[in-house]
This record gives sequence, structure tokens and C-alpha cells, in this order.
Amino acid sequence: MRHLWRTRGVFGLLLVAMVVVGPQAGWPKGERPSHVMRLENGVMRGVVKAATQAVLYAQIQGRVSQVPFKEGQRFEKGSTLVQIDCGKYRAELAVAEAEHEAKDKTFQNNKELTKLKAVSTLDLEISEAEGKKAYAAIRIAEISVQGCHIAAPFSGRIVGVMVNEHENVFPNDKLLSLLDDTSLEIELVLPSSSLAWLKRKSPFTFAVDETHQVYAAKVKEIGANVDSASQTIKVIGIFGKLPVDVLAGMSGTAQFTSRQP
Repeated sequence: MRHLWRTRGVFGLLLVAMVVVGPQAGWPKGERPSHVMRLENGVMRGVVKAATQAVLYAQIQGRVSQVPFKEGQRFEKGSTLVQIDCGKYRAELAVAEAEHEAKDKTFQNNKELTKLKAVSTLDLEISEAEGKKAYAAIRIAEISVQGCHIAAPFSGRIVGVMVNEHENVFPNDKLLSLLDDTSLEIELVLPSSSLAWLKRKSPFTFAVDETHQVYAAKVKEIGANVDSASQTIKVIGIFGKLPVDVLAGMSGTAQFTSRQP
């Protein structure tokens, strides 16, 4: 009986193996698992991303006096995105400029006295160094003043606002996240075997899930290395013509039609 049970057990395992493995070799047309379809037909999932995006941080401590744009709004390059009360830093700049003026006058006076042998060379050099130190203080104060006004580094849209007017911020506090929606890219992850036929500018179509539309695209860049664990490579594509209804974060399906068999 013990041997019979073992025989039945082995037979059962063989039967299970036939059920699991057998159908994969003979799926009816159109009923293969989606991951097999993608590999066989050159179909790959992808996501739309902005090529240019940024998170802006506070450089100084102060009270936020103005946040003109809200989430989703569009802005132009150079527009004021955040304004911080700058009274304190402007005053510090004025003090630094006054101190530099005094130090510079002392240096100029010592230069004249040196000609008359009334001041030593050491005193002259010290007064010159004091003048340079005072000028450096001006530069530091100017940087603080510049930090009061945060301008848009490029044209785009606001993704998120992390600060409100009248709030107090400190250096390295997050203020805004933004992106340039005129430079959208398509990020794909393809099997490394695709390198046998994939080239820069290779055409493909990208069907976006959210819009239910298909757009022409082409390969912009191919990743510099293959992921050894998954045997995949990252590929960046761009739209042939930027769609007005596609947003960063949308996903879809890429279909390569010009690949080799």
C-alpha cells in the first residue's frame, strides 16, 4: 500500500505538471497571457514623463509674502513663483556696503601714507585684506537678497505647492514642484534582446490609456546599461508631435512595428 500511494503521488504530480505546462505550449490564438503577447508582438508598457522638472527649496529663513501660482496653473520662465519678505536681508546688505566703504577708504588712505613712509607695508596689507573681507560680506548679503525672490527656471506648470502665504520657511524647506509640459518623454523598459534591432529614431506608436488615442513616436535615447537581474534596458521615446491632451504621468502601450523577426 505504501508503494501504491507513492506511485499515485508521482502520477498526481505528473498530471499537475501536464495541466500547468501543457496549455502554455498550445494556447488558442488570441488567448495567450498578456505578458507573452507583449514579447511576441513587440508591445511594451510605458509611462509619460516630463523631461524637465524641478522641486524648488528655500535658501533663506523668512516669511512668505507671495505665492502667485496654484497647483495646475501655467507660468512663464522668469515669473515670480515665491516671494519672501526681504526687509531684514536688504538691511544686512546696506550694513555690509557701508562697512566695505569704510574699509576701502582706510586702505586708500594707507596707500597715500605709505608713499610718505608714514604707514608700514604691513599696515597697508592688513587694510587691503580688511577691504576684501568687507567686499565678501557684500556678496554674501546679496545672495541672501536674491534668495528672497524665487523665479521660474523654465516655462511650465505647477505640480504641487508645499507652502502658503504668511508661513515662515527655513533653508531647504520645499516650496514648489513644477514641470515643463512642452518636453514630454515616454519611458519604456524593454527586454535586452531588443538591442538586436532597436536603434535611435526607431519609430513606434504609443496608445495612451487615459485618452484612448494612438500617437506616433520615436526612440530618443537607449539606456547605457542592461539590468543584469531582469535583462532589461531603459528606453526613452518622444512624440512625433506633442499631443495637447497628454499629461505627465499617463501610461500606455508602445507598439514597435519595424523590429526584426
